[in-house]
Amino acid sequence: MANIKSAIKRIRQNEKRRLRNRAVRSKARGAVKAARAAGAEAQPAAVRAAIRVLDKAVTKGVLHKNTAARRKSALARLVGAHR
Repeated sequence: MANIKSAIKRIRQNEKRRLRNRAVRSKARGAVKAARAAGAEAQPAAVRAAIRVLDKAVTKGVLHKNTAARRKSALARLVGAHR
């Protein structure tokens, strides 16, 4: 355990951020999974919801913008294939 006050605070901050990032990342993964699993009728709405969650994750700094773009592109291709 750190002895320096600033290091102790930094440990607390890192733990808070780690938990917050994990929740956001988990939500993004779940949204993408739900969009892939959705039926042909519900898929466009599920993909829109997943894209929104991915964009929020980028805004919060949890995902890199290119990672989110790649995932959004894959979802868009998936919807295009069902049309």
